[in-house]
Amino acid sequence: MSIESEATLYGYFRSSAAYRVRIALNLKGLSAHHRFVHLRKGEQTSPDYRKVSPAGLVPCWIEDGFHLAQSLAIIEYLDETHPQPPLLPSDPRLRAIAREIALVVASDIHPIGNLRVLNRLTAMGIDEAGRADWSKHWITEGFAAIEARLAELPGPFALGEAPTLADICIVPQVFNARRVGVDLSPYPRIRGIDQAAATLDAFAAAAPGRQPDAE
Repeated sequence: MSIESEATLYGYFRSSAAYRVRIALNLKGLSAHHRFVHLRKGEQTSPDYRKVSPAGLVPCWIEDGFHLAQSLAIIEYLDETHPQPPLLPSDPRLRAIAREIALVVASDIHPIGNLRVLNRLTAMGIDEAGRADWSKHWITEGFAAIEARLAELPGPFALGEAPTLADICIVPQVFNARRVGVDLSPYPRIRGIDQAAATLDAFAAAAPGRQPDAE
């Protein structure tokens, strides 16, 4: 894989972290060249891709030789370099809450159920049903915390009328929750955010099934 000079996003259609960055790009009205890394085939572990992303993860953002990994870092970089529309509230307390919600997803839920963790569980003899139960447990733990926080806040999005970093993280995690069969009925605010996001082209166009590498 060559090192890109134009703005390029390396991702995989079903990666919720890459999904977050696609949403952010769409909300900003930004375009990028998309390159696909097939996680199920292990392309992220190839020597060529390790030159792009030493951690061997997606997403990875490259712009004029500048490399950046980790979805939240990429999204905040895009927000700072392209400030309109803002993805974080102007009020410092609300901005902190948006980051808190995003980090529950990105730090507490997602890493425990990502592919390399699930592959490790498989290597330890955990069957498919056991891996699904593992994912459900950690998603429900995180969603319970997020739902309690959202109950204090106005809708239809996490922090009011406009989507923020919080919603950018919630929606892909809802997609993952449905894939593993999580019961979403205890989370009306989370479901409401997902429904509100579905009405916006920026979210709909970023959905995994709409990506060129979708299987």
